[in-house]
Amino acid sequence: MRTDLFAPGASATLLEGVIERVVYADPGSGWTVASLQPQAGGAAVTLVGTLPGLRPGESVRLEGAWENDRRYGRQFRVRTFTSLPPSSAAAIEKYLASGLVRGVGPVLARRLVQHFDTSTLEVLEREPERLSEVRGLGKMRAAAIRAAWQEQRHLQEIALFLQAHDLGSHYALRLFRAYGAGAVEVLRQDPYRLAQEVTGIGFRSADHVARALGLPLDAEPRLEAGVLHVLDRATDEGHCFLPRPALVMRTTQLLAEASAAAGETPVPASLVEPAVDALAGRGALVLESEGNEVAVYTPRLHDLERRCARALQALLLQAPPAPAAAADLMAELEAKAGLSLSKSQRQAVLAALVSRLLVITGGPGTGKTTLVRVLLDLVERLRLRGVLCAPTGRAAKRLAAASGREASTLHRLLEWNPREARFLRAASRPLDGDVFVVDETSMVDLPLLHHLLQALPPQSRLLCVGDADQLPSVGPGATLADLLASGCVPVVQLRELFRQDEKSLIVHNAHRIRRGEPPDLPPPGQRADFVHIERQTPASILATLRQLVCERLPASLGVEAEKSIQVLTPMNRGALGTVALNAALQEWLNPHGTTVGATALRVGDKVMQVRNNYDLDVFNGDQGRIIAVDEKKRQVLVHFDERAVHYDFEALHELAPAYAMTVHKAQGSEYPVVVLVLHAQHHVMLQRNLLYTAVTRARRQVVLVGQRRALHTALSNARRQDRHTRLGLRLRALLEERPLAPG
Repeated sequence: MRTDLFAPGASATLLEGVIERVVYADPGSGWTVASLQPQAGGAAVTLVGTLPGLRPGESVRLEGAWENDRRYGRQFRVRTFTSLPPSSAAAIEKYLASGLVRGVGPVLARRLVQHFDTSTLEVLEREPERLSEVRGLGKMRAAAIRAAWQEQRHLQEIALFLQAHDLGSHYALRLFRAYGAGAVEVLRQDPYRLAQEVTGIGFRSADHVARALGLPLDAEPRLEAGVLHVLDRATDEGHCFLPRPALVMRTTQLLAEASAAAGETPVPASLVEPAVDALAGRGALVLESEGNEVAVYTPRLHDLERRCARALQALLLQAPPAPAAAADLMAELEAKAGLSLSKSQRQAVLAALVSRLLVITGGPGTGKTTLVRVLLDLVERLRLRGVLCAPTGRAAKRLAAASGREASTLHRLLEWNPREARFLRAASRPLDGDVFVVDETSMVDLPLLHHLLQALPPQSRLLCVGDADQLPSVGPGATLADLLASGCVPVVQLRELFRQDEKSLIVHNAHRIRRGEPPDLPPPGQRADFVHIERQTPASILATLRQLVCERLPASLGVEAEKSIQVLTPMNRGALGTVALNAALQEWLNPHGTTVGATALRVGDKVMQVRNNYDLDVFNGDQGRIIAVDEKKRQVLVHFDERAVHYDFEALHELAPAYAMTVHKAQGSEYPVVVLVLHAQHHVMLQRNLLYTAVTRARRQVVLVGQRRALHTALSNARRQDRHTRLGLRLRALLEERPLAPG
């Protein structure tokens, strides 16, 4: 059993030697397993610990302690390490040949050492211009090697600084990418910048550095950083602002937890209030009053919300003329297609032609797709151009298949340019089209809505289609809910069911769930497309899940598990969260895939992008499959729908296994088969709209696996996690010519 070898009072051991081999290295965390040849001689030693950038041939001085691991035996767990320059020519050659410096491989390493002998590293450090003395090494390549060597030296400097202040050195690469050679100076001057400017480093890590540098708990930079961090985390939760009391309370709690970890007295809320005012005074926050509530925004989200409200106001105030004979044309199209639209569908089509802004909402089977298809036929007959789009690639693909027309993601429609980090379509270069149909509008966050509204051409129409009962967007805002709640946007609500197979329970039960009613289930032993397999314990749920995914469902439905079956769960953590389920499913479905770099991913894995990467043109929630790995180039090839994307090993932290995913991540997608895991341990997330969203992701089969009481908890919990937004309120205030007041 492992004990805390680094507890106060525990003795530390110093060890020096040369790294023989790096067995495992996680590029994200820096966790490393390596083999060391001790300077004192004897057998090789196994090292474990956070050792970023460690290379074969590198001489190191290590501080740590010996331990006996039950599985791996005796090993040396490293607390801190210092890189020592190798002294012998052979060690220097091995050191450089390990890939430490970009552009230097085994052949060039040998030539460098043959020319400079034991002075090679000194030449790289102090006289890099001499590199061109080596035969065949031109000025450009010599300059590239010199730059790569300097980068590596800066990385080591940052790592040593982090170690000296008891912060994980695995942050070194992120800090170097953010601040370059000046990273250490940034850390010394204002460590709280890290929490705001470096991905993956939060307030707690920055606070740890600040405390190590001696910054007091009540220092203004600390209080202000806490406020900004809390507001930033609220944005991750989908909020556009926080009410001032909630912001102060959350910040006080954050600072108290950090103080308690340091064994010191918490900072009172009375000190947080002035920090909010100070930030607002400098323009770092925006305060805005409405009634008794003071909202605290970041300047960016406040500006985006105001811009969106003004653009929506312009659409509502500029109604286009009604096309002549639209009703007659629609009747003609219905007859030609053999369709009979309902009263609400006809109302929606005509409203879309006489309004510049319209919302159409309805659940599954209510005819939204049919309506869109007829509307586009009518638009074309009127010699207008219709444009279809959706927030995600999968949603756009579904829309195209259902409508028989081209559809694109909003990012592609707006022409995102990764080099310039902006959308090329804007007010200065508007989109081409007359009627813009946005499907799955509930998934559109505030920033994306802003870019779309800015790029709409003059006199065009915007039709927002969605299901108001589904979960909101991952990003900040609640576009569909705000439009509906505003009370001033024309809305057509489709209620009548059309897509209703007599033998199908999926659509039928989706509407029962929406109303809070338990799903109708088939009698025991009878096959149906909606079933609930009741299991009580996590172990029994996992055993049933394995049978379903690996045997029963592929055999009964004739599908491939990896391509057609999607396991959904409410949460990431826990025995039945995505992390644990993905590990199990990977072992069941892809046990022999080649390991990708130093990660847990394997070739053949089903994966999902977990954050927007505009450079690679892949976005949060996009799903693909790893099809190849090139260890030499340190790249992975991932196939997304019709295109392949190359990932450097350093970007692999943006991919996660997708055999199982949260219901939130599945929104906007559709799968042949959905298996939903439900257990009381998910109680925090068990809500009716989450259950409804999960069920409506399936086309052919829904299988609920888990506790009946968890199902009933979700059905009875109609409480939505309301988001703090003011888009609807702001739009209504504009139309009433009533501006919101500063805080």
